[in-house]
Amino acid sequence: MRIAYHLGAHFTDDERLLRCLLKNRDVLMQHEIVVPGPKRYRTLLRETATKLKGQTASVDEQALILEQIMEEDRARRLVLSWDSFLSLPNYVLKDRLYPAAGERVRAFCQIFPEIEAEFHLAIRNPASFLPLLFEKLQPASYREFLAGADPLYLNWSDLLERILDANPDVPLTIWCDEDTPLVWPEVLRAVSGLPAEVALQGEEDLLGSLMSVEGMTRMHAYMASHPPQSVAQRRKIVSAFLDKFALAERIEQDIDMPDWTADMVAEMTELYEEDIARIAQMGEITFLAP
Repeated sequence: MRIAYHLGAHFTDDERLLRCLLKNRDVLMQHEIVVPGPKRYRTLLRETATKLKGQTASVDEQALILEQIMEEDRARRLVLSWDSFLSLPNYVLKDRLYPAAGERVRAFCQIFPEIEAEFHLAIRNPASFLPLLFEKLQPASYREFLAGADPLYLNWSDLLERILDANPDVPLTIWCDEDTPLVWPEVLRAVSGLPAEVALQGEEDLLGSLMSVEGMTRMHAYMASHPPQSVAQRRKIVSAFLDKFALAERIEQDIDMPDWTADMVAEMTELYEEDIARIAQMGEITFLAP
């Protein structure tokens, strides 16, 4: 068996991936892919990782934990999803993004040391990520919120390097939240392990939430008469229809943070794009680019 952990990050998924996979449980089970309900494992794994303190779980402990997570007797793949696997929101920011990420991934690997694990993570522009975190936490002050971090020097590549340093050779798949509408089918299959040719119910729910009904209707008609011959061609078609029919209120975010200026947001965005370029060149990860 192999365990696939979907790590979030916060404000990149809103449980969308898990809802889609749960909707397709029967199809997934035909391929021996198990997707448990989140209540079966989230608190359990967090508490177990804390209790183990970096040590390996015993064989008896592993069997007991799996029994609580899975109803099925066997599986080829087990999919677990939670945006707080790396950290609860309160601890996302302290000098850097997800300061305990490497240790957290290591802790989950130690729960099931004999089972292969892989990890999947969406990243997001700090210029839009931090305002959402600020709104969620409602800190007493902006200074308290930053906890020593400099918004201009928050790099996702640093987080990934820390994960890999603490967990050499762990399979790690990354994509940008901003690209999710274009790479969503590939994300679903990367996390679930489902073959590309197997259709999933609700696979287009994300596009449907971002595009007008007219746009979706026209896109479906176009694809019916001009079936895309490759993943790249499909992405090109989706991108074209999103450009024309996207619902502005669903894709635009008003950024309002203390002391931030338009120039600062632009600089953060430019630095994020440079960080993406670094990540795309990291040989240790799989990067889902549009």
